[in-house]
Amino acid sequence: MERGAPGDTARAWRTGKEAMLPPHSAPGSDADWLALEAEVCSHGDTVHYARQPRFFARSHGSYLYDNRDTPYLDLQMWYSAVNLGYGNERVNAAVARQLGTLPQLAPQYLHYERVELAARLVDGTRRAFGAAGRVHFDVGGSQAVEDALKLVRLRTGRQRVYAFEGGYHGRTLGASAITSAYRYREPFGEFGDRAEFVPFPYCFRCPYGKRRETCELYCVAQIERKFEHPYTGAWSSRTGRSEFAAFVVEPVQGTGGYVVPPPGYFERLARLCREHGMLLVDDEVQMGFYRTGRLWALEHFDAQPDVVAFGKALTNGLNPLSGIWAREELIGPDAFPPGTTHSTFAANPLGTAAGLEVMKIFEERDYALAVERKGSYLLELLRDLARAHPEIGDVDGLGLALRLEICQADGYTPNQELADAMFQRGLAGDLRIGGRELGLVLDIGGYYKNVITLAPSLDIADEDLELARDLLDLVLIECKQSDR
Repeated sequence: MERGAPGDTARAWRTGKEAMLPPHSAPGSDADWLALEAEVCSHGDTVHYARQPRFFARSHGSYLYDNRDTPYLDLQMWYSAVNLGYGNERVNAAVARQLGTLPQLAPQYLHYERVELAARLVDGTRRAFGAAGRVHFDVGGSQAVEDALKLVRLRTGRQRVYAFEGGYHGRTLGASAITSAYRYREPFGEFGDRAEFVPFPYCFRCPYGKRRETCELYCVAQIERKFEHPYTGAWSSRTGRSEFAAFVVEPVQGTGGYVVPPPGYFERLARLCREHGMLLVDDEVQMGFYRTGRLWALEHFDAQPDVVAFGKALTNGLNPLSGIWAREELIGPDAFPPGTTHSTFAANPLGTAAGLEVMKIFEERDYALAVERKGSYLLELLRDLARAHPEIGDVDGLGLALRLEICQADGYTPNQELADAMFQRGLAGDLRIGGRELGLVLDIGGYYKNVITLAPSLDIADEDLELARDLLDLVLIECKQSDR
């Protein structure tokens, strides 16, 4: 059957005629595809956060391209899943080789890439934290968090955990229970095992009204206070046993708005956990794999985790693969026996082949130095931008995880409307700079949904960092003018 244009496909479907989807390069109207999408696709994901959802036809490096071949500079890189850029030749070639040899294998059998990838992750984590451990693979980031929670319950015999306000750990049932936003749980009834949430050290909007320069880490002192005597309800002085099994943390909050904690915070929190028998679970799903300039973001903060959950950038976005690393005494064969947790697609060969090549790339080049340099340069560009726009209330970041907090003209009151307008404007794909027509892919996070979170490719060129500054400047100018 001859394949038709997108408009033909959509119209044929709605009139009951048999049709085949066209190749991606076929001409046609996105309006016809959007009409079809409106009839056949769920709106339960995040596509329709955009008022006019955008179709993309190809990608390369730091750019996505629509069907007119308009380039969109991507400053979120699939929620930090594509750290090495779209179409990385080495990672693509590794997947192609695996596709020609052993593309599929049930997880109860071994293949070489699985073992070598685990060995490299174990070695990298040992160098990061000085601890022996093992890796257990799964499929997605939420599933890795679920596995971490299972391990915590299995090894401690307790269910309650601490987590942070503003934290995001996924939308499966267990991960939602330790994600602080009630809106993710509200439609689904009571969550009996919900975490106990405490404020994150969000210095720009300190929940205690303190100043970073003089607070002496008041926020962590409030957690320590819960363990000073038995009447705070967190532990028993008679048995030395804590009611809480673990503290689940993001070293830098992701969806919460790329909030970076002050020095010394996690050092004290980790010590508190050790002294009271709580495991420290480090969620690195979004910040791992050199997003902050280290293999794991927690390396910046002089704290040693008991469990690390990872995913996203492990395969550069080419295949769903995630996992947990845990200390040997927690995850050794006697502690975590066969069948403790399982997924049909865990440790799949295409994913482990991609992940192995990603780890080799990281090991062959000094990404710590490269990310620190690029991140410092982009942070400097963003601070220049903030000086021109009082609506940018806070600029901060670690490595290439950076934030622009969008406010009213007072530089503090959250301005969700302006942040959303910037997101929508970038997707229009008709920004003009230097005679070029471009688009801009942004992501919105933060407690008030007013933070532009920036996670560009770790290999982004300096000229694209400068272009990012110029595009953000243009989008801000246009959105502020249209608001008047």
